[in-house]
Amino acid sequence: MNKIDIINQVIQERRSTYPAQFSDIPVKNEIILQMLQNANTAPNHAKTQPWRFVVFTGEGLKKLADFQSEFYKKNTAEDKFNQNTYEKLQENPLKASHIIAIGMKRQETGKIPEIEEVEAVACAVQNMYLTAQAYEIGAYWGSGGVTYNEKAKDFFGLGNDDKLLGFFYVGNIAKESPISIKKPLEDVVKWVTE
Repeated sequence: MNKIDIINQVIQERRSTYPAQFSDIPVKNEIILQMLQNANTAPNHAKTQPWRFVVFTGEGLKKLADFQSEFYKKNTAEDKFNQNTYEKLQENPLKASHIIAIGMKRQETGKIPEIEEVEAVACAVQNMYLTAQAYEIGAYWGSGGVTYNEKAKDFFGLGNDDKLLGFFYVGNIAKESPISIKKPLEDVVKWVTE
């Protein structure tokens, strides 16, 4: 296969694999490092490299699970508290081999629009997704739990102007996800030729 065929195949076969579909066989740290290296090459305006990643594995997964579940318990009104949500926050991290917290470090001058910094982080995460697909391991970008709560950012080393954009779950695949069916190209593309 040439490079064009390989990249087309990797992109077109990329899919999300959820924590319940992971096996208990850990992913090698070398693969995670390659994912992060590829993330670090993503395009970004003015070379700000706004992505920030915190990798949880081993006992670190338990630390993340405890933080998220207890944060939810402490910051949820009693009448809104859901025991099932609490338990999922405790259990789901332990199903992954690694979880990478995804942060956006806001440029101090604010010269680059914030949305462009968020977009750059999304490009970095897509690079991780494609790397996972190439290695035939599972990955899922989730934005649940504490993701958008301003009070949670400090735990991940993020400041007031930064953003927590979710968690990238990684694991070896026990159960494959089907390839999703997308809308036809003509439904989402308009050509202007004159």
